[in-house]
Amino acid sequence: MQQVGNAMEGNAKAAEGVAGWRWFLATLALSCVTILAVVFSLWELIEHRYFRDLDYTTLHYLYITRGVASSLLVGMWATWFVLRERRRREAQLERSYEHSRALLNNMPEAVVLFDEDFRVLEWNQASARLFGFDREQVLGQILPTVCHERFGELQQLVKCVGKGQAVLDHETERCTAHGKSIPVAVSYSRLQLTGDSRQFFLEVAQDIRPRLRMRDKLLELEKLTLMGQMATGTAHHLNTPLTAMLLQLQMLRQQAPSLEKSPELAVIEQQIHFCQAFVQGVLRFARRPLLEQKPTPLGDVIEGVITLLRPTLTLRKANLEVRLDGLCHCRVLGDRNHLEVMFSALVSNAVDAIPPDGRIRIEGTASSDGQVEICIEDDGPGIPDHLWPRLFEPFLTTKPAGQGTGLGLPIARSIAEGHGGTLRLQNRPGRGLRAIVQLPYLEEGRTTRAVA
Repeated sequence: MQQVGNAMEGNAKAAEGVAGWRWFLATLALSCVTILAVVFSLWELIEHRYFRDLDYTTLHYLYITRGVASSLLVGMWATWFVLRERRRREAQLERSYEHSRALLNNMPEAVVLFDEDFRVLEWNQASARLFGFDREQVLGQILPTVCHERFGELQQLVKCVGKGQAVLDHETERCTAHGKSIPVAVSYSRLQLTGDSRQFFLEVAQDIRPRLRMRDKLLELEKLTLMGQMATGTAHHLNTPLTAMLLQLQMLRQQAPSLEKSPELAVIEQQIHFCQAFVQGVLRFARRPLLEQKPTPLGDVIEGVITLLRPTLTLRKANLEVRLDGLCHCRVLGDRNHLEVMFSALVSNAVDAIPPDGRIRIEGTASSDGQVEICIEDDGPGIPDHLWPRLFEPFLTTKPAGQGTGLGLPIARSIAEGHGGTLRLQNRPGRGLRAIVQLPYLEEGRTTRAVA
């Protein structure tokens, strides 16, 4: 691996390296010539000063000694000079390699270098974190992150890169060390090293799971926007037949005075009012109209909702426990229809959650700090943990298709907040769900007001 890194470094600085070696050889040659000139000059001076009267044989040996000594001196100098330059370049290359490794390991994307046989030559820390393979495990091995089904795709991408085509941000899948397939976006580039006939390829992979989640959220948001527009239009269209039904009911009472106190007509009228309130609750997501609020006995509101849902409770064989003694004299400043819609949504959710012969408990209490609290408990399965962050999103429902709109909880919370209160949900481990509604109850001297 280090040889490949060194080759890459030499390829990146080829021109600078050639020029540097030329300057190095020129410096070495000039220094050697200078040493020889100095040695021979000093030797001539010493010979002229002290050995002028020696015979020819002695001078001959002196010349040989001078040549050998000069050669040894120049050889030692050249060896030291070359070794020093080599150590300097090796240290420089090591620093460059360390810098390259540090740069590679600090990249947020997973970077993999492999050859034309798909054998891994480099593996950064981001790759180890993303795929779960250590660097030592994969070096020299065929890419372990590409599953068999995706290997043909990789070969095609590498072939395109080899032809000079750009492969950027290609979405695909890669395998982790645990056998899990994860979505990634990969980009490829080709490296041709000087003096090496092989081709090397660089893969940069990015985990796109957050991107896909964001994309899904945007698609869901667009879908919810469209559904909201459709729901608003549908609510507007439903207002007309509901109003006509209510008018026909009133005309029927006028034409048949004997039916004035009919309990069946009263239930029909109450259900029509409930449908109108529900439609208005849907429209609240598009706009917030002015609501005329007036003192309303909260206990009567809850009793009316229970009466409305009594057939459903009987059908489900639900065991209903109601304790509203603490609300006997409590009135809240609010809109009765909207309060009925809120409690109907919460009680209906409880009815849908419980098993046959399940249990629902409704209890209301008033505190001395001006707040009334209504708890609606059931013994159903509760809310799954993964749904809590999205619990009040419109159209989110755990019911089968066609059995729930996913608007009950958002509308209920909106109504509670519109009356100055809160709606909270709590899972009771092993005992179902608890819905807690807190509302300010009416104080003396408080009058009717219009609230936006």
